[in-house]
Amino acid sequence: MTTAVSRQAGLGPAPEGFDRHTVEQFLYREARLADEGDYDTWEALWTDDALYWVPVAGEGGDPQRQMSVICDNRSRISTRVKQLRTGKRYAQAPRSSLRRLLSNVEFLGGRSNPDGGVDLEVGANFLVIESRSRGTHLWGGRTTYRLRRRGDELLLAYKKVVLVDNDKPLPTLGFLV
Repeated sequence: MTTAVSRQAGLGPAPEGFDRHTVEQFLYREARLADEGDYDTWEALWTDDALYWVPVAGEGGDPQRQMSVICDNRSRISTRVKQLRTGKRYAQAPRSSLRRLLSNVEFLGGRSNPDGGVDLEVGANFLVIESRSRGTHLWGGRTTYRLRRRGDELLLAYKKVVLVDNDKPLPTLGFLV
């Protein structure tokens, strides 16, 4: 199954050095850090060439050529985190209570990276439960991650979040998906 998915997406086989347990624990940790507002630790998970993308109206094509909810390079990720840390990001005042559930984690294959190595591309379904004074909202979708091994640690090089209802008007999305 992984081979078929990898071929369809133009990806090679999963690179060596990525075991399922370690990858899943990394994904769960990334979700928990965002849920708990530990933005310094969350931000440290990203590579210098990272891209964080939330497309609108479907799966998305080219993030540079179409409208996006979020399309952040590493510098913009840092700016977004600084805004959240100030407590003056009014879309998050008071801060949402969040919990993410991840499921259906799939290894999709390898993809060459600028360092000359191979990143692991992983897909997972998610459900985010957001509780605010205006009520509770459920956000569901599919995330594609690209994970890069640097020494003994994993880093996040790419995160694409496709919301199930991204073809409809979205209420304020002031937190990290």
